[in-house]
Amino acid sequence: MLYWALVFLIIAIIAALLGFGVITAVAIGIAKILFIIFLILFFITLISALARRGRA
Repeated sequence: MLYWALVFLIIAIIAALLGFGVITAVAIGIAKILFIIFLILFFITLISALARRGRA
């Protein structure tokens, strides 16, 4: 998922350099959403791994 966030960020940067405003806004929005979802899943996984490790 982080891969796709980075892909959309790169698309947004290229679109911004070429002057495509609408495509830039859409790509940045998608990249932000995917990055936030990635962070949430990362912290859930981290907390569950630490909790499981503490029980053993």
